[in-house]
Parts: sequence; C-alpha cells; structure tokens
Amino acid sequence: MCEPLILQSDMTILFEVNTPLFESVRSRLSSFSELEKSPEYIHTYRITPVSVWNAASSGIPLKDIEIFLQRRCRYELPRNVLFTLRDLYSRFGKLVLTRQGERLLLESSDPVILQEARSNKRIGPFMLEAPSETSVFINSAYRGHLKREFIEIGFPVRDEAGYTAGTPFAFALKDGFFSLRDYQTAAVEAFYEGGADTGGSGTVVLPCGAGKTIVGMGVMSCYQCQTLILTTNIVALRQWRRELIDKTDIDPESIGEYSGEKKEVRPITIATYNIATYRKDKEADFEHFGLFSENNWGLIVYDEVHLLPAPVFRVTAGLQARRRLGLTATLIREDGLETDVFSLIGPRKYDMPWKELENRAWIARALCHEFRIAMDRELRLRYISGGEREKFRLASENSAKEEVVAELLVKHSKDNVLVIGQFIKQLESLAERFRAPIITGSTPTAEREQLYARFRKGETPVLVVSRVANFGIDLPDANVAIQVSGTFGSRQEEAQRLGRILRPKQGANTAFFYTLVTRGSKEQQYASNRQRFLTEQGYAYTMENWGEG
Repeated sequence: MCEPLILQSDMTILFEVNTPLFESVRSRLSSFSELEKSPEYIHTYRITPVSVWNAASSGIPLKDIEIFLQRRCRYELPRNVLFTLRDLYSRFGKLVLTRQGERLLLESSDPVILQEARSNKRIGPFMLEAPSETSVFINSAYRGHLKREFIEIGFPVRDEAGYTAGTPFAFALKDGFFSLRDYQTAAVEAFYEGGADTGGSGTVVLPCGAGKTIVGMGVMSCYQCQTLILTTNIVALRQWRRELIDKTDIDPESIGEYSGEKKEVRPITIATYNIATYRKDKEADFEHFGLFSENNWGLIVYDEVHLLPAPVFRVTAGLQARRRLGLTATLIREDGLETDVFSLIGPRKYDMPWKELENRAWIARALCHEFRIAMDRELRLRYISGGEREKFRLASENSAKEEVVAELLVKHSKDNVLVIGQFIKQLESLAERFRAPIITGSTPTAEREQLYARFRKGETPVLVVSRVANFGIDLPDANVAIQVSGTFGSRQEEAQRLGRILRPKQGANTAFFYTLVTRGSKEQQYASNRQRFLTEQGYAYTMENWGEG
C-alpha cells in the first residue's frame, strides 16, 4: 500500500484521502498541522509555528511526530522541514515565566535570547534587573504584553508563574443528577493539571453539542472561586445561567447577569462580549472594562473563544494573574489572531475530534450535502453587471433557492428544521412563504426565548433564523439545517451552524446539513472555503446540481 502523505519543502503536507488509513492519519496530522485546502482527493496541510507549539504544549513528543511522518510519507522527508520542525518545537519552553516571592522572573536556557530581547524596543521596557545572565525580572503589570510580544518574534513563553486564587466560592455539582462523560472529565483534568501552576490557562476544543458548558462547570468546581463567564450574546448568557441552576447547588441569587438589560455583579457573573466592549464611539473609553476588576475573580471563562473581540484581548493582556479558560468548537479565527489566543488565553489543553465523538454516539452523525442552483436569465444579467459584493449578495439571495427549500421541507416534514441565512430580506420571504416564525437581531430577547422554547417542545417544526443563532443556542431536537446564505467564506460560521444540529438524537442519531449555493458564482467560490472546516473534521461533503441529481 502506498503511504498517503507527501511532505514538501515549503512546510505543506499533501494528504491523499482515498486510503483506509484516512481517519487515523487525519487525526494524527491535525494534532501538529493545520488544514489549508480540501478538494476531493488531495488535502493540503501546513506545519505552522502555532500548530507545532500547540502540539508541544499538549505533550506530544517531537520524536512521535517525526516517526509518524517517516512512517506515513511516501518520499524522503525534506531536511529543511525537519530542521524547522525541530527548531519550532525547541522554542516552546526556552522561555519560562516563574514567580520568585512577589516578583515575576523570566528564565531562559539560552542567554542570547534575553540579550536580544533587551535591545528589542517592544520588549525591553518590560524587563527589569537581571539576577543572572539566564534570568531577568519583569514588570508584573505587563505579563500578558510580554508574552504577546515574545510570540511575535517566535518565542512562546511557558507561563508557570501561577495565579491569584480569587475570592473563594464553594459550590457542588449535583451528584447523581448527571455525571461528566469520560472525555469531559479528561478535558477538565487536562486544564486543571492537579492544581499545578502549569495548569489554569488554556483552551478546550470540543464540537458543538459535546458539552463545553459542562466542561466549564467542571473546571469551576475544581477551583471553587468567584468566576466571570463571558458569552457571545444574551441568549447564550441565559443558557449558561439555566445550566448552572440545573446542574449545581449554586443559589440563583449568587448568579449575576451583566448585559445590556441588567448590570449585576455576583460571585458567579455572566456577561456578554457586546457589553464588555461597549463604548459610545470609537474615541470613547470602554465603559464596562471595570467589570474585569470589579470582583476578585479566580477564574475567567471565555465561551466561544474563537469569536473573542480584539478589545477583550487588550484587557486580557492585563489579566494574566487570573486563571483563564477558553471554550470553542474551532480554533480558526478569520482575523488571524490565533497567536493571541495562544499567548493570552493559553495553549490548547484538550481537543477531541468531531468524528470520534460521532463514532461513540455522543453527537449525531451528520450528512452534509451541497446543492448548486442555476441563475435565471434576469438574475444572470444583473449579476454580470454588479460589483464584487453585489455579486455575492445577488447569488446568495437567488430566489430559486426557495423551491429547493420547499422540496426539502416536504422531504423532512417529520423533522425539526432550521432554515439559516445571512440576509434578512431573504429570510423574511422564506418565513412568509412557509408560515414559519423568524428570529433576527431585531427580535426582542423575550420573544427569541419563547420561540426557541416552542421549537424545543416540537410546537414549531420549522424555525427561520439569522446569524444570531450561529452560536450559544441549545436546540437539542434540531436535526435538519438548511443554509440558504452565509458570511462569505467563514469556516467559523460553518462550524457553528453545523453545531446547531449535532446534539445526540433518538433512534438513528442522524442529522442533515444542506447548503444551497448559486452555481458558477462568487457564492460558490466562498462556499469552497467553508467546506474546508467540514472536511477537516472528517465529514463527507457531497455536491450536486439541483434538478440533475
């Protein structure tokens, strides 16, 4: 049998997917490299600094990576790639931040690194006196800024300086009422590390529907301290509140909501990113940044950390003495700030492949299908004369998609269906035609929660939703999603939308994810980027021209 990998001198790895080894090789490959392209037969991965440092921080030995590549690569490994791989791996741990009494000490096995840092205009100001040639005291107020700057020059700092305990807050998970699954327990233990200083900051990557909120509560129960939880929106905020009340013995009066509607600061406070980053205009101060220092937080939980707004990174740089847990379904950031997640929130502590959880029936088996739909003559003429953004919108709002939705709703008449899209006018048209309720950004919170509740109870079999439902919504019985339009080529969005239907199902435990794309258009080009996420997770993604299948 021909080995499926070809390692190239530009740090890319070609992966021939038509192999019985696909699942095992893909799992190992994604632990130290990132997927770049995924057409039908050959996928392209790339070894990057962050991918290697995440592997190192996860405890994957360099020797294991090299043995895997030597075993699964078809040709001899390029020497320059092995050299770069070894160099990148060795950089993780060359700088270690520790605590000496009340002061922070940066130590390095290579004194040249510290000497060069002294002369760096962006790093030098953070450094104080040097007790030896291999160590230097740093200004503790700039702990995060230092880490951020060092990673920019290619030297990630391993932070072992420990954390502020925070104000104690005792509570318990409701034993006997529910129990953590084995992978959830493993995720909690990987983050906690027995209370060691090397634990206490980092990200846990689990698919939507796999119980990231449960992991968050498990981590909270380890530390027993006052906690700030940041969420994507007010609906997600209230889901966290319901889960905490349902699965812990925390008094509801001890759980505060900090949002546009309420400003409660309690031992357990749940806030939205929007309120945390609110300011009257671009020149004004962020009015609610004081929330981060309002209480003596022992833990900050960043839900959906891949969506963390850039201003929150800024304040997080000054919160490095607090334990920080990032929860996400994907570390992909469309703004390229993965290095900030790594340096300021922490490295990947635990990652469970989507397909592995599917194989164990912890999430539903997803069948992903794309229908490509033709433009009629009138739309084609408008499309040809439009600008780039207009072409994307015209293709996205192709009215012929309504007929596809109609047929899919007949096919899935006994299922619970989400019709998801980007453009409000398109969604309003679909909601009116199929007499389905609609949720958009302008829908009042109380009405949203009422509509979600009716959907959960089965009273509303079809729900039309805008991008506000991309994240933080628990709809366990949804088993069909029809995506009629999306945000250009966002893989984040694809992950979140698929996640809406992955909660375990009764019976066949199968979910259906349909994407409707206008054939031969800008929308089709962007859709190929979104497919990369699905393929990276191991999903078969079938395509056909509508009416020709």
